Order: sequence, then C-alpha cells, then structure tokens
Amino acid sequence: MPSFGYHSLTVSGEPRQGVIVAVDRPAAIRLLLERGETATSIESTGTPQRVSAGPSPAIAAHAAPDSQGVGAILRAAFSAPLRRRSARPVATRTEMANLMRELATALEAGLPVMQSLRTVRRQSSGRAMPVILDHLIERVEAGTPLHQAAREYGLPFDDLIVGMLRAADASGKVAEVLHQLADLLERSLELRREVLGATLYPMIVAALVLISSILLVTVLVPRLIEPLAGEFTMPLPTRILIAVAAFLSGYWIHCLIGIALVWFGWRAWAGIAANRLRIDRLKLRAPLFGRLLRDVAVARFTRTLGTLVSAGIPILDALQITRDTLGNTALAQAIDDVQESVTAGKALAEPLEKSGRFPPLLVQVVNLGERSGRLESMLMHAAGAFDRQVNSSVKLFTRALPPVLIMIMATLAGFVLAAILLPLLELQSMVR
Repeated sequence: MPSFGYHSLTVSGEPRQGVIVAVDRPAAIRLLLERGETATSIESTGTPQRVSAGPSPAIAAHAAPDSQGVGAILRAAFSAPLRRRSARPVATRTEMANLMRELATALEAGLPVMQSLRTVRRQSSGRAMPVILDHLIERVEAGTPLHQAAREYGLPFDDLIVGMLRAADASGKVAEVLHQLADLLERSLELRREVLGATLYPMIVAALVLISSILLVTVLVPRLIEPLAGEFTMPLPTRILIAVAAFLSGYWIHCLIGIALVWFGWRAWAGIAANRLRIDRLKLRAPLFGRLLRDVAVARFTRTLGTLVSAGIPILDALQITRDTLGNTALAQAIDDVQESVTAGKALAEPLEKSGRFPPLLVQVVNLGERSGRLESMLMHAAGAFDRQVNSSVKLFTRALPPVLIMIMATLAGFVLAAILLPLLELQSMVR
C-alpha cells in the first residue's frame, strides 16, 4: 500500500510529523483525524509499505514532535483558517432551500455526491453560494462526510440542516432526505412570510400614528395654544398637552438619549437567560399574539420532528435539533423536560402533555403514533393540520390588530383635538 509523509497538529496544538500507510490521500487524512490529529500537509512518499497488525514502524519512528518551524506551522494551521472563517459569507434561507433541492435532484439523477456538488457549483451564482460549495467540495474530496463539512463551515448550516445531512449519510437515502429538508426550509420561509405580512400593515399604521402625534404635540400645539395661555385658565387636557410639548421641545435630545439607553439596557437585560425566559412566557400569555406564536412554534415543531424521525434520526437527537428551531425559550425548556423524561424511559406523549405548552391534538397524535409504530407519518399528517391552524391564527391576528391600533390612534387624536378645541370654544364664549 502507498505511504504518505505528513505534518499534523494534535488537539493541544502540538506539531507532529511522520509517515502513514493508507489506500489513498483522503484515507490517510481520515486515519489522522481518528487519531485526534489534524493534517497541515500530506504528500505521497512514493514508497509502498506493507500493512501490519500493529502500528507502522515508520509511524513509530517519525511521529515525534517537530521542534522546528512551530510558529510557522501554527500560523499556517490557525491564523489563515480563522481569517477565512471570519470572512465567510452567509447564504439566505431561500438560497439554502434551493441548494438542498438542486442537490437532491442531481442525486436522484444518479450522480455521485462529489459530481452533484460540482454540477450545482457550476450553476451557482451570487456571493455566498460559490464560496459555500467550494468549501463543501474541498472537504468532501478530502474524505470528510458532507454533514461534518457543513458543520465546519458554520452558518448558514444550523443544527437542523446539519442534523438532516447526518441523517442522510446514516440512512443512505440522501436524495429523499434532502428533498424533505428542502420542503422543511421552504415551509419555514412561508410561515415567516405569512407572519411578516400579517404584522407589516399594523406596524406601518403604528409608525404613522407615532409620527403624527409627535408633529401635533411639538409643532401645532405651540403655535395655536400657547398664545392664549395668559387669557384664561386652560382646561386640563390643554395644560397636559402644553406641558408635554414644552418638555419635548426643551429636552428632545435628552429624550433621544434616554430612549437609546433604555433600548440598550433592555437588550442587555433581555440577554440574560432567566429574563429571556420570563419574556417568552409573557409572550405566550399575550392575547392573540401569544396564540399566534404558539401555533407557529407547534407547527414548526411537528413538521421538523416528523421529518427528522422519518429520516432515521433517533428521537432524542431529533428532539434536540427541533428544540433549537422553536424560537421561544419557554417552549425550548419544555422540550428539555421532555428529553429528560424520554431518557428516563417514558413515552413521548406523557411529558408533552405534562408540560402544558402543547395542544391536546399534538399529544393525542404522538400517543397514537407511538402505540401504532407510525410516529413519523402521524406527525407529518398532523403538521398539515397545524399549518392550517397557523393560517387561521394569522388571519385572526391580522383582522384583530388593525382595529385595536385604530382605537388607540383615535383615542390619542381625540385627546389632542380636545386639547386644541376646548380653549378655543371657551375663548369664543368669553367674547360673547
């Protein structure tokens, strides 16, 4: 068998060099990784060597620390990769869904993984996707599994994508699992667009109300009301409005600084795990909005868990991956409790019901799925029902929120209008 001379680094950063016997260069790299060493350079020595049952004598003779060029090796092994990693572009969710769909289509056509990656690379465009595919091609060509190459790249390969790629490698149904992953990413995008579309109009209305109120208080009120201040006693709404206008006019810089401090203070406070948990619990209890959040999270949980289980991922690993896709720490904590119960040997439905965070329909579906041995198919069927529930919640939210904002706007506008008209009416009565 051929032999390869190598330079490598151990986990602690200690440089080593030696000769290793392997079928080819990728196999040599894998052998080094299994020994806990990362190859910095590896070249064929051109001298075939016989494989023995024990460690190779060449390896034993040469696998000593290399005391020369340590600084250069460390710089080459760590500094350059760190610079590349920090500059790596991140693809959008839409681009990742398209990538998985194209890879699945190429694999279905009978192409090997490497040839599929190269085919998709020739058709790729944009800033991020060529860089991502070049990395995947380089690492897979060196013998690294696809899911490990994706994890090494970092974002946009999150736990969900890496877990599905690992399931594809383990099950051997790469094309089928990649199609499922593409469906999952596309549905996630659809939900995000629906929620964004539901909140876009109310947010525009709220912004217009805020801007118009500031203009009325800071521009219109001083010009119409303040000249009449010495003529008679102003009504209470007018005095309140004049005080607010004077405060904003005299301390607007302080107000902006205060708002910025409150914002950054809030961000810092909410960044603490315990406080984030309190906020997410309050979100789930909020009327309308809390129901929408829960329905979206449950639909995502059901579809993701069903897809992962059908791909062959063990239930505990699937729960861990699904946990990171919920977007709510209160629900994530409930999944942590479910994981502990399942690890202790309990069925999945019991801790889901005990948490109180998930609807009874999901608990019943999981219970029936576990008893019948068709958990993945039951979850996928239930995901469709929960998607329809999300659509209903989105419609309810979009219909209920604009009237609420209009009522707030009408109340604010009515107060300003009363503060302006009341002194004018009183002045008119005094003239008569």
